Amino acid sequence: MTERLESERRGPEQADSAVIFLHGYGADGADLLGLAEPLAPHLPGTAFFAPNAPEPCRNNPMGYQWFPIPWLDGSSEGDAHSSMMRSVRMLDEFIDRVLADEGLAPERLVLVGFSQGTMMALHVAPRRDKAVAGIVGFSGRLLVPETLAAEAQVKPPVLLIHGDQDQMVPFEDMGLAGQALQAAGFTVYGHVMEGTGHGISPDGLSMALAFVRERLAD
Repeated sequence: MTERLESERRGPEQADSAVIFLHGYGADGADLLGLAEPLAPHLPGTAFFAPNAPEPCRNNPMGYQWFPIPWLDGSSEGDAHSSMMRSVRMLDEFIDRVLADEGLAPERLVLVGFSQGTMMALHVAPRRDKAVAGIVGFSGRLLVPETLAAEAQVKPPVLLIHGDQDQMVPFEDMGLAGQALQAAGFTVYGHVMEGTGHGISPDGLSMALAFVRERLAD
């Protein structure tokens, strides 16, 4: 386990905006940081980050997890909750550090999550004291939706993207997340990646890029 999230940085030395990628269960930061290559030409002033989650993955020691998943790895619900709370704190600190190091206001930052990374983004960002520019959530779900309305401090716009053939995180979770977010007062956009499983299709990435560009437009 680590006590501080670390990440490589891609982008110009003096950036005017930032994107933080949050990877899925069993993956690592490099898994998503590669997306900076096709996105960077369209976001020339943006610095990209993709930290490793703090724990080695129980099902894939070569990768990392934000928290264990009981039905996948045999962990307890208590283990999952305590790990998640620790990761929430560490991600909050990482966001603060990126903003401070880059000299950016929160409205110049977008969070882009995949799967478990989406769960983290949708949980952390609304509970911060200042809103980020937006959240892109690929193939994830909203954790503890019943607490969102009471605990949300800010309501950044959200783009949910999901494959309709996803067998890992059911496609229906996209609609459930969208409904809960909208009921709590969030502006929510959605895109269905037709014929796509648990992954990111070219059309999904294009939609994410359009959303990020709009949110970070000067």
